[in-house]
Amino acid sequence: MALLCVVVAFALTLLGPCPSVCAPQGGAEPDEQPYDLDDFDMNGETDWENLDLNGENYDYEDLDQEIELGTVAPPAPETPPPANMPPPEYEEEMTLSPRPTPPLAPVTLDFKGPGLFGPDTGLGMPTCLLCVCISGSVYCDDANLEQIPPLPKDTTHFYGRFNSIRHIKNTDFINLNKLKSIDLTGNQISGVDEDAFRPLPQLQDILLADNNLQALPELPPTLRYIDVRNNRLISNGLHTDGFKEMSLLEFLYLSDNNLDYIPVPLPESLRVLHLQNNNIQNLHVDTFCNSHDRNYIRRSLEDIRLDGNPVNINLYASSYICLPRLPIGSH
Repeated sequence: MALLCVVVAFALTLLGPCPSVCAPQGGAEPDEQPYDLDDFDMNGETDWENLDLNGENYDYEDLDQEIELGTVAPPAPETPPPANMPPPEYEEEMTLSPRPTPPLAPVTLDFKGPGLFGPDTGLGMPTCLLCVCISGSVYCDDANLEQIPPLPKDTTHFYGRFNSIRHIKNTDFINLNKLKSIDLTGNQISGVDEDAFRPLPQLQDILLADNNLQALPELPPTLRYIDVRNNRLISNGLHTDGFKEMSLLEFLYLSDNNLDYIPVPLPESLRVLHLQNNNIQNLHVDTFCNSHDRNYIRRSLEDIRLDGNPVNINLYASSYICLPRLPIGSH
């Protein structure tokens, strides 16, 4: 606005005085010092570039240095990853060549002394890790055994059913003075050493069913339960008077064998006698009763099975006259 007034004043000077045209707006008092036209060089050249319009001289070169336009650089473009670089989550799968399997060492049953979990079985682990030991009972059923493992000395019941045991040695149960029951059902036992069971002072039950036995060793007189069903027993394979001294024997299972006659004498304690499916052809008068004592009654023997034998029990009525029940057999 000041520049406009100067220009207008310069023009009016040429035209004539004008007291109020360039007066300040809003009724302000005019400047005490009037414009001096002598300051203007009409014939010379006016320095319009450095003209001080507001009392300050601007150096536009300095102003250009202070204000720099376009100094903000544009963001750099993202460099795309190489074409062959996998994504970050990519995991390369590596195929490892299989390690060669070393040949298995042959298993040898070299039994050693007792350890923390019972005696060493010779299979690389003690008995109570190979089998299950609970309160004196050792369960080794279906454990692929070929021999009886060494048992802890406090064993009372041993279960070795459904294995591949072929022979019972006289050292298998040595020093097991608390052993009461042996169950070896379902093995391949074809032989038993003569002294395998006799040294056991508390043995009560012995189960050898479903094996290949042709003969029985001498058995301890403490037995209460004998099960040798489904073997290949013959009468000559039983000890003479082998059951006579067993005053506690109650259950005798001899079915499915090759016996020719009933093994007598039988103990008075006997309650169950199973002889079905053998080759028994006749009965003796004193097989169950006492021909010298007509008043004799065998009260305990209540279950006799003779079915599946060639004997006709009707022909031997005097052989079971002392029994509380008739035997089951061919009539």
